[in-house]
Amino acid sequence: MGLMGLVLALHSAHEILPWVEPLVNVALFFGIAVFALIAIFYVAKILRHPDAVLWEWNHPVRLAFFPAMSISLLLMAVACYASFPQAAHVLWALGAIAQGILTVSVLSGWISHRSFEVGHLTPAWFIPAVGNIIVPVVGVRLGYPEISWLFFSGGLVLWIVLLTLVMNRLVFHNPIPARLFPTLLILIAPPAVGFISYFQLVGKLDPFGHVLMNTTYVFAALILVQVPKLLKLPFALSWWALSFPVAALTIASFLYARLTGSGAYQVIGMIGLITLLVIIAGCWCALRWPSAGRDLPARIGRLSHKKTPGQGPGEEEVRFRTGENPEVRRPRRGAGPLCGPGPR
Repeated sequence: MGLMGLVLALHSAHEILPWVEPLVNVALFFGIAVFALIAIFYVAKILRHPDAVLWEWNHPVRLAFFPAMSISLLLMAVACYASFPQAAHVLWALGAIAQGILTVSVLSGWISHRSFEVGHLTPAWFIPAVGNIIVPVVGVRLGYPEISWLFFSGGLVLWIVLLTLVMNRLVFHNPIPARLFPTLLILIAPPAVGFISYFQLVGKLDPFGHVLMNTTYVFAALILVQVPKLLKLPFALSWWALSFPVAALTIASFLYARLTGSGAYQVIGMIGLITLLVIIAGCWCALRWPSAGRDLPARIGRLSHKKTPGQGPGEEEVRFRTGENPEVRRPRRGAGPLCGPGPR
């Protein structure tokens, strides 16, 4: 999702920075290759370790990440539309069908007999809503306005409901575990993508479009205040969750600048693009050199704090270091590893 977001962000900036246009297709093919590689490994995991996949499906937090697969197909359709419209049509159809099935399945899982605790709720639960809102971005141009309205309406209502639940969890309950703290940026994605989709549906900038875009900036300001805390955390795979929301903010800002004729929003878009490049480069380096990436955010922010001699870690420090949340019950030892067998 982050790599496809980078492709679309570069494409959005080509009017201001014409020299980035040749990089779009390079980033597109690289993103498709990465998606294909991940898909191959996950299919192998399904075939070899179905119990582990079933455990992930039944996990209260990981369940929300399954629609990321269909979202990636939809983003590839958007990225391919300009140069490869036929491929975009196929990718969009596959992504829309998969997104519809996964949305209903995830919602059914949420309202099933399983009992969820407040600690299970994180901004990652927005992912199914974001996937529905992405459908109209290219669906309208492909000639499917009614289907696009269907997905947009469902995604928008689902976002509003989940926003209420997530804000209640953030305000009145224990902090999000450290390894999931980067998912807080997902708050930015639904209104940003919603603005882009809504413009595709109505074809003009109206008051509701202004509401969606300015809601995006409100959440962006809220996240900006959390950056010092974010930079104190060690790198984890959840840091990739930073990329797509920043990409959505960047793309929406460039579109808003074009519609309003304001240079201020172009500046915001440029800042977003630079930030997105730094995030993706940092995450990629952290994956390539894990030992260096473990403390990469703290090194970038130079926010590492020193403890006085003999001072033990406090409760908050332990929670942020280990990612533990007292509200979330851990699975049994050996249950559901990334590529190993499931619960024993």
